[in-house]
Amino acid sequence: MSELLISAVQLQQLLHEPDVVVFDVRHDLMNHRLGRQQYMQAHIPGAYFLDNEAELVGEANGTNGRHPLPNLDEFAHLLLQYKITPQTRIVVYDASQGHMAARTWWMLRWAGCERVMILDGGWQAWLEAGGLTDSHLILPAVLEKHHEVSPTTKQPTVTAEQIMQQLDQARWTLIDARAAERYRGEKEPIDPVAGHIPGALNRPSAMNLQPNGLFKPAEQLRAEFNELLGSTPPESVVCYCGSGITACHNLFAMELAGLHGAKLYPGSWSEWVADPHRPRVP
Repeated sequence: MSELLISAVQLQQLLHEPDVVVFDVRHDLMNHRLGRQQYMQAHIPGAYFLDNEAELVGEANGTNGRHPLPNLDEFAHLLLQYKITPQTRIVVYDASQGHMAARTWWMLRWAGCERVMILDGGWQAWLEAGGLTDSHLILPAVLEKHHEVSPTTKQPTVTAEQIMQQLDQARWTLIDARAAERYRGEKEPIDPVAGHIPGALNRPSAMNLQPNGLFKPAEQLRAEFNELLGSTPPESVVCYCGSGITACHNLFAMELAGLHGAKLYPGSWSEWVADPHRPRVP
């Protein structure tokens, strides 16, 4: 077991430990009800469900991207309902190649949680390993309204304005996590404008996985990212995608590879193209 990944077999052995919290974050970007429906049908015993469209995002106003981050204090307060402390062992899983799990991993780290792992292979791996399932609804505790938290975060982010200010003399290397055809502007199924931010490199998040859906070994990921980035230090890397979700898959893969300190552009392409004055390629 690594500090970032846990196998289905390892989770089976850990599942009933008192300080372990499991989050089911299954979600479909085209069918927002599907994740909750799947959870209600069957989930890992004891797992809580977190809804990407209701609990893991802030309010979209048309200019801040499709999945803006929620208010940090409000998100940290939400986590208190699950009796989470910075030292709680947390496992997150999805059924979408780790994309939603990686986003939730990043957000939990953003909210100050230090021991967060992704179930390698997600729901599919759990079933293939013969893991038990449950259909009972697990609800969090109800908190007093006056309970306040003030989380501190070490997860760095950048804004569209900051990226704009450094385009002419780039101090950051941007990595676009979308599929190659979307990066090249040949196909755009979601956002109104195709293309990418000038100067950005392309590392589709699917490249972080093996054919069986498990993450590639850390050594392989490190070699691939080093080949992509050359001498660029990870602290100078900014990851983005369509709306800030799959970018976290690259951030997680870099952490697995031992490449620490890369930043997230939360608004990503959907925020970038909301302002027609921002340059884009092609």
